[in-house]
Amino acid sequence: MTMIEAILLTIITAATPLVIAAMGELVTERAGVLNLGVEGMMIMGAVCAFAGAQLTGLPLVGLVAGIVGGALFSLLFGFLTLTLVTNQVATGLALTLLGLGLSGQLGEAFVGIPGVKLAPIVIPVLSDIPVVGPLLFRQDITFYLSIALVIGVNWFLFRSRTGLKLRAIGDNHGSAHALGISVIRTRYLAVMFGGACAGLAGAQLSLVYTPQWVENMSAGRGWIALALVVFASWRPWRVLAGGYIFGAVGILQLHAQAFGIGVPSQFLSMLPYAVTIVVLIIISHNRRTTLINTPACLGKPFVPDR
Repeated sequence: MTMIEAILLTIITAATPLVIAAMGELVTERAGVLNLGVEGMMIMGAVCAFAGAQLTGLPLVGLVAGIVGGALFSLLFGFLTLTLVTNQVATGLALTLLGLGLSGQLGEAFVGIPGVKLAPIVIPVLSDIPVVGPLLFRQDITFYLSIALVIGVNWFLFRSRTGLKLRAIGDNHGSAHALGISVIRTRYLAVMFGGACAGLAGAQLSLVYTPQWVENMSAGRGWIALALVVFASWRPWRVLAGGYIFGAVGILQLHAQAFGIGVPSQFLSMLPYAVTIVVLIIISHNRRTTLINTPACLGKPFVPDR
């Protein structure tokens, strides 16, 4: 049971940043904006969080710094794609590369320095329940935030008037504009929310998952989060399930190496990304489901005076 509990705990820790980043991207894409810069925003959140925690000695300050860092970096994406109407795909890729390079420069002074780990929140009595207690009631705040995000985003998109307007923009921005809905402002807010979530996911990496700063420590998780949104068909609860599936794949390959299973380590390391590709291929064959759930204006620019 101890071994199973340890594996489940590491799966939760590995899945949390994927769920958080994917939830932010889901809201962004529901508004009709395709942000491929999640990886860059995540790594910027990681370096800002580590720097904030290191300089103040307070991991919660670092957590806020990561959120702010991701949100500010997303504003650059928003300005380029929504105000200057640049190509969303090219801009997202460029910002990913910029984030990877800039984070390496900012984090150079913190390489090799022990981090300040975000302490878990222990809920009395409930945390003492065997297996379930440590898994659900002795976790850090980012885990609880990830669950709250799934519940909150699901309610916002499908139960609130503002969420209905956001989905209307993603499905037909021209009609939404004709009805008096501010398309650009809503998309700016959606992009900032996505950036803040990516920053929070990055903060989890440098304050919880691996409490230190390592260049490129996001290791492609931003791309997995993007694939996770498609895998979930733009549905919040499916993001939660998919995040834990992808997290389990990533963690089990590490345990396979620890158990000495005779499989090349390179193959095990590429397994999460290979699974991502396979999942996307399977989803692409179900065109009906994909067309029903995909925002019709995803990736399409909007200029009010045209």
